[in-house]
This record gives sequence, structure tokens and C-alpha cells, in this order.
Amino acid sequence: MTVAERLNRRSILKSITSRRGVLAVALVCAAVGAGLAICGKVKDSASPSVEPVTAAEPQGPLLFTQSVTREGIAVEFSLQQVSTTRHQTQDLQEGDDVRVRFKIIDTASGRPVRGLNPAGWMSSIPKADSRGVRTCAQKAKAFLEGTIFGRADLDLNVFNVLTLNNEANISVLAPLGGFGGTKLLSMVLLESPGEDWVLSSRETRVYVSLPDSNKIAVMDTTAWRVMRNIELDRRPGRVALQPDEALLWVADEPAGDRELSGVTAIDTNKLEPIAWVRTGRGRHELAFSDDGLWAFVTNEGDATISIIDTRSMKVVQNLPTGARPVSVAFSSLARMAYVSAGSGTISVIEPNSRKVVSRIRAEPGLGQIRFAPGGRLGFVLSPARAAVHILDSATNRIVQTASVESGPDQVAFSREFAYVRHRDSATVVMIPLKGLGVENRPVQLFSFPGGQTPPGKAPRLSPADAIVQAAGENAVLVANPLDRSVYYYKEGMAAPSGNFSNYGRQPRAVLVVDRGLRERSDPGVYETVARMRKPGDYDVVFLLDAPRIVHCFKATVKANPALEEERNTGLVDVEHLANSPRVQVGKSVRLQFRLTDRHTKAAVSGLKDVEVLTNLMPGTWHKRHLAAPGADGAYALNFTPPRPGVYYIYLQCPSRKLHFNNDRYLVLEAVNDGDQHEKKK
Repeated sequence: MTVAERLNRRSILKSITSRRGVLAVALVCAAVGAGLAICGKVKDSASPSVEPVTAAEPQGPLLFTQSVTREGIAVEFSLQQVSTTRHQTQDLQEGDDVRVRFKIIDTASGRPVRGLNPAGWMSSIPKADSRGVRTCAQKAKAFLEGTIFGRADLDLNVFNVLTLNNEANISVLAPLGGFGGTKLLSMVLLESPGEDWVLSSRETRVYVSLPDSNKIAVMDTTAWRVMRNIELDRRPGRVALQPDEALLWVADEPAGDRELSGVTAIDTNKLEPIAWVRTGRGRHELAFSDDGLWAFVTNEGDATISIIDTRSMKVVQNLPTGARPVSVAFSSLARMAYVSAGSGTISVIEPNSRKVVSRIRAEPGLGQIRFAPGGRLGFVLSPARAAVHILDSATNRIVQTASVESGPDQVAFSREFAYVRHRDSATVVMIPLKGLGVENRPVQLFSFPGGQTPPGKAPRLSPADAIVQAAGENAVLVANPLDRSVYYYKEGMAAPSGNFSNYGRQPRAVLVVDRGLRERSDPGVYETVARMRKPGDYDVVFLLDAPRIVHCFKATVKANPALEEERNTGLVDVEHLANSPRVQVGKSVRLQFRLTDRHTKAAVSGLKDVEVLTNLMPGTWHKRHLAAPGADGAYALNFTPPRPGVYYIYLQCPSRKLHFNNDRYLVLEAVNDGDQHEKKK
């Protein structure tokens, strides 16, 4: 057996960082405040597929290339700049976005090794370490254990959860950080509330439609900011990327069925509209043939579907669908498009002949149609009948029907199950995919509560997915708007294992952005995009489990002069003035300190936001105070310690970029009067 074969039979960190159950571990870790690094998203080695090559993204120079060979495996490490706003150089600087790559080759065969789960971290190398220099293996062990002293500067194994909120913003949640299961990593502000969104396959961009602004927001998932707002002539609704991602297609959201409308094609490299294609009246849904040659656009007001040649960007045929076409999906197995209509029919369209080759009849009131992995079985929701029809694309017949909760409106898939959301119930119904497709066989159903409040009670729902696959192949995330939470459900459980707070905002849709090392373009190349946070020398820790390879590559991140100047502008230094280290319980003491400009050394007076935090260790009591400004940069406050103990005094001044976590704190010991007298004796 070759090394490559051995590797493909085993997954990295089998008992620690298996993709299955990763998020469950994360929730447990977060509940106890550990925030373990081992809980990062890891790819399941049973699914070593590589994503199709997409539209080229701007690339910068190759900055580092190093390699190591062990146990018949060659690992080549490289860093490459992604497009940045500054002039590109051969130096790696703080603030740069870089593509981190590990190319893994079987030296015996020269072939890339696929389906692995490598782990990686970047750890700064201290100039002096009184505890001794840790070996690379010791660093990897500490990062896996996730102790407070084992945090990497940059974790290459994590993922983020995004929520499209009812307000004009997007929450970026870090499930592995903070306490209580989640940390609000960022809040991305939009010009108006988002309606729909789509994530690029490289997961570096999210395109968001903003109907109230007539714009498409392009969000950078590395910096967590809107990099461009693309102006449109019409109100945008649904958005979709064609398979090669060269074009983003945006459906108009007309005010009424009589209004003529269509779709806009946006060049994803130039980020500008290049064509508007008139299709028909009413709302539109979008789908593409898997080769990307044909786009299918439903026209609800005209009871038709338009077939667009994506090369010429022209409508080549309009076909009747039955009244109110509400959803369209493409089967990669049948190579046909399927349109469900409110009139109760499912039209089967062959794109090359541009004909309706079959009409499948059900009952009026059909809703969304989607195909399970593999493209054979289509799931057609029937909100009117509270049912799910299973369509076999091999025979173009409905072969099974399952009764579900009232108002099924969305279906999503993992590798093992279909998940059905309902407008009128918080219950999520699960349908095992294994064994489906046998005509008239009863459909097996399971369910779990996807929160406490039915989604339909929310004032505004999004057509985007509210249920998505989570970090593992056997887990999903469920957004519940009125619960203001995202629930995590692991298959096999009777209820969600936990939930992520959305900090008071209503999540209308949810996405997962994977930051883990995985095969994204080329076989055997495991990569991710990361932002260099601070200058210094770094160990890039690489870990492979079988065969065991632990190696530290080296990288140097230089200071960016512009960022350094911006970072240091306005900074202040803190000097504590005549503060006795021992005070008496119950007696007021005057705490004084001076603020000076770090560059000019001049006193900084008159600040109104100087705040002092007094904290009795080990965190049993604390209080915030505003300090009164005095002359010559001096500030003071009266503090009365309520009980004996050691107090840490922290200072903060947001206007001068001084925060409580700075190292200029004061330590006071408060004692009773008798204890003070005894110590003096």
C-alpha cells in the first residue's frame, strides 16, 4: 500500500478534530469557557471532492515557498498575496490578505494526496521567553488542547457563521470564541436590509441584494467589510452565481405582476453590470445548467420560464409553465430543469432542445423544488397540502409523498438527510435520504424543534436559506428570526445541542464561511485566505496525523508604515501619581494619574471619556468610575474599597485608543484598619 493510499484511509486528528461532531465539541468547549482551537471546521476525508475552478481572482506575488519531506510525503508551504489596496511588493506586511497553501505530494508516485485534513496555525516567535522556547511539537499540542496559554496568533482551522438580519446589517459570529457558545466577531453595515445573498465558492465574497437601495453589496469575508456597492437601475431580489462565477445574475423584484422586468448580469471581476435581459412579468427565481451554458428564469406574472444563453446573454426561448411558477431547480443527473408552479404542475425542460418534455401533475399550491445530492431525487414542497413530494428524475414521476407540518417552505440537505422548514411551526422535519425513491414506500420522518417561535410570525422572511449544513456533514444550523438565535442540530439527537445568540437581532438567513485548510481548487493543495494581523517573526505550524508530520515553517511579517502611523496616532501613555499600594477598607482614597501623548510627550488634558475600572480579585466585585480632569494632563477620582482584598485598577480612554486591556494598571491592597496597624508594628 502506498503512502497516498494509507493517508486517504485515515483522517487527521481522528479522535480530536474529526469533522463529524466538531461543532458539538465547540459548544461544549464554549460552555465551559475553553474556546478550544481543536473545534475548528475540518473537512471529512470521506468526501475528497475538489470544487470547480471559478472566475480568476486578482493575485499578487508569491511571498514565501518552503518545503519539507518526511515519511514519503513532501509538504510545500507557500504564501501568496491576494489583491490588496496598497502597492504590492515582495514583502509580507501586516494588513495583507494572503492565500496560505500546503501542497502535499506522495514522493513515491509524484501524485497529489487528496482527502486529507491538515491543521495549521501561525504563532509569533518571542524575542525572549523566560519559560524557554517551545518545540514545534509542543506548540502544536498546546494549540490542539486550546489552553489559555496555548492560543495561536492565527488559527487556520476555524469557521464563521453569518446571519442576514432584519436590520441593515450582517452578523459575523465566531462559534469557537467567547463564552456562552458564540462571539460577535464583526457587524457588517449595509445601506439597507438585505433580501438575498450568495457566497462565492472560494468563500472570499458574499453578494447581497439590497432592494431598498437598488444596489448589490459585495462583502469581503477576509476584512468583514463591504468592498463595493454596485448600483442598479431596478430593485434587486434573488441573486445567483453561474457555475464558473464569471457572472452574478440578479433578478428584478417588480412592484407588481404587470411591470416588465428581467435579470441583470454583473461581471464579478470588474464588479459592474454588463447587461440587463428582459424576461417577463412578476417575481423571478433563478437556476443554471451545471455546465453554465443556460440560465433559467421564472416569470410568475406571465406563467413562463425564460431560457437565457449565458454566452450571448439573450433569451432564446420562453416556455409556458402553468400559472404562478414559483421555483426552479436543475438536476445534474437528468440534465433537465424542473419548474414547480402554483397551479399544481411541475414542468420538465430540456435546455438544448428548449422544450417542455414532460409535465408532472400534483395539486395546486406547490412551492419550492430542490434536488438532493446526486441530482436524482427532487423534493417538491406543498404548503397547501402540508406535504413533501419525492420526484424521481429518472422516470419524471412523483414516487412518494410525506405529510409534514403546516406550511413547508424551505428544504435543505446534508449528506444523510433532507431538512424541511415550516412557516407555521418551529418544528424542522428530517427525511433520511437512504432508501428514498422506491415508489409508494412510506417515507420515514424524524423531527426536532428549530426554536420556540414559528418563522412565519416574523415580520419579514428572506428567500435565502434559513437552514444550512454546519461544520460537519451530519449537522445543520437553523436560523430562527424571533428567537434571535441560530440553533445547532447534530443528527441523531432529539433536540438542538445548543444555539448561537445573534445579540438581539433577527436572523432571516444563515451562511457558513469556512476558514479551514481544505482543497479549494487544485487536488492535494490545502489552502485558506487569512489576514496578517501584526508584524513579527512567525512559526507556521503544520500538523498531519498519519503519517505523523509536525513541522514549523518560517514567515516574517513586516510593519506596514501607514498602518503603524495610523495605529500610533493619538496614543497616550499612563503615569500613576503618588498612589499608595496599601489602602484601608471603607476609607476614601484619591487615585491620580497623568496622560501624555506618546509621540510629543506633551500632557493631554480635558478628556471627557477617561474611565477607571476597579476590580476586586478574583473578579468578585467591580465598579466603573469616570475620572475628573485636572491641570497638566492629570486625572483623579475618589475610590472607597468596600472589602479587604487585592484590587486591580484599569484605565480606559476610547477617544485616545486606550482600552482596559492595556498594561498600565495599578494594584492596590485594601486591609481593615486593625490589619493596617498590625502590619505597621
